[in-house]
Amino acid sequence: MLKHLTNYIKTVYQNYFEIACCLASILIIFLAIFMDYLLNLNACPMCIMTRYAFGAIALISFIGIFIKKFNKLNKLLILLSASAGLAITGKQIYLQNLSPEDIANLAASCGMPLEVQIEYFGLIDGILNAYQGGPTCAEENWRFIFNFAEWGFIFFATFFMVSFMKLIKSN
Repeated sequence: MLKHLTNYIKTVYQNYFEIACCLASILIIFLAIFMDYLLNLNACPMCIMTRYAFGAIALISFIGIFIKKFNKLNKLLILLSASAGLAITGKQIYLQNLSPEDIANLAASCGMPLEVQIEYFGLIDGILNAYQGGPTCAEENWRFIFNFAEWGFIFFATFFMVSFMKLIKSN
């Protein structure tokens, strides 16, 4: 019994990165969905893409917990997902810091829900269209020290840096 417990503890310790990434990503997604309903917020397409990036990190990390054979690939995929999240949240932070005149000149590409854009324009064009942003993506509906996009950027930067360090250590 004690041997099984020590093996379990070793497994958890060896997988702490994947477990932490998976749990943190899932928690962030659930928190965002919960706050949407609690505060009656409407997530813009860039916010939805951010959730998909967190979901990708959660899925990759979950698989990495059980399959150690592809350890480097796992870290690389988390690194790529975090990079996509950094690009999305970075663009949204940029849009939120535009002047009111510049925001008024943005195309209304952010007005349609992401699913509608993907259905209408196709997967790649729908994502690219949503990534252009618009006035609704520049709105800041909630703030606790930072807004949603800034918190997302911080988490993606953390995932990026830690997975980069783990990838370098694995070589």
